[in-house]
Amino acid sequence: MRKFLSTAAAAALVVGAATFAQAQDKQSVEVLHWWTSGGEAAALEVLKKDLEGKGISWVDMPVAGGSGVQAMTVLRARVTAGDPPTAVQMLGFDIVDWAKQGALGNLDSVADKEEWAKVIPDALQQFAKYDGHWIAAPVNIHSTNWMWINKAALDKAGGKVPENWDELIALLDKFKEQGIIPVAHGGQPWQDSTIFDAVVLSFGDDFYKKAFIDLDPATLGSDTMKQAFDRMSKLRTYLDPNFSGRDWNLASAMVIEGKAGLQFMGDWAKGEFVKAGKVPDTDFVCARYPGTQGAVTFNSDMFAMFKVAEDKVPAQLVMASAIEDPAFQVAFNVVKGSAPARMDVSDAEFDVCGKKAIADIKEANKTGRMLGSMAHGYADPAAVKNAIYDVVTRQFNGEITSEEAVNELVSAVDAAK
Repeated sequence: MRKFLSTAAAAALVVGAATFAQAQDKQSVEVLHWWTSGGEAAALEVLKKDLEGKGISWVDMPVAGGSGVQAMTVLRARVTAGDPPTAVQMLGFDIVDWAKQGALGNLDSVADKEEWAKVIPDALQQFAKYDGHWIAAPVNIHSTNWMWINKAALDKAGGKVPENWDELIALLDKFKEQGIIPVAHGGQPWQDSTIFDAVVLSFGDDFYKKAFIDLDPATLGSDTMKQAFDRMSKLRTYLDPNFSGRDWNLASAMVIEGKAGLQFMGDWAKGEFVKAGKVPDTDFVCARYPGTQGAVTFNSDMFAMFKVAEDKVPAQLVMASAIEDPAFQVAFNVVKGSAPARMDVSDAEFDVCGKKAIADIKEANKTGRMLGSMAHGYADPAAVKNAIYDVVTRQFNGEITSEEAVNELVSAVDAAK
């Protein structure tokens, strides 16, 4: 039995890359992640099974919390104790921060052999590489400026997907007339800021870049930014009284069940609709937030590989290779709701929303309209992101006015830089 396991493991590792031939009998990866909702767990199972087929066992370390904040807290404790996980689901600037600390491993042997640089967009490579070396494997590309609309409610309201702010408000008013909650939302800072991302982007790419990427004080303190906060106040009037603290997937369920008209959320929400047996353009509609058509605010789930004991490295490299395999990229992202991290993957197996996501990302990548999401750690380091979160949430909850929010945004960002 032992001989059989050794042979099977060796065969699997050779398939991954010839350099893995020194692998031991039992290889495993301990994976820290926050994919705990139904749709996310189903997608994660695809990766688990793929690795098991390559002779790698999976040690699961889930930490609930849609933004990953709680997971990063657990990670810091593990690293401080000198016991980092093999791989960690991570976003944007969090990856860069760990790389600067010298905590991440090197994936060049796999990335160079498989030519990742030719197929992964530059916008993702800025975070998956550090100092010229690959340190993380991108799993997907999520875009965050989506609306998820209940099809029956939309049809009852006239069937037109809103393309601008006025049309959006008209639709929400019609949802209210139907007796359903117009906007399903969970009152958590990252969710509030996901909406704010889209609202700010709707005033133009340049405005978004200057505000959230360049952190230009004049833009952050502008009258246009005040208008963005005013729109947040207006959207707040379309929520139900019980939104505070609600998890994002429970808000998705409200749209799925017809209790709410729409949700502003990244395309991981589609995984919830799919898991519930819903079909795009039949049960629900996916559309870009009005005014952001053609642009994509993105985040990408990446698995950063930490420096681990030498005997654990082969499994780590097999995992990295498995993540970038085109067949896995299709299988995983069809379930997850996201688009592949590779630009050369066919959209044949994706549904209508998946095909649209892939097409939008390819176009935005060509036109320079693929912008890192502030709300999801791809525009700014954590300190700046959290400072913006605080102002956005306080204004959204009516604790401060739009005028006060603009002033506080300038000072908060300046202090966090």
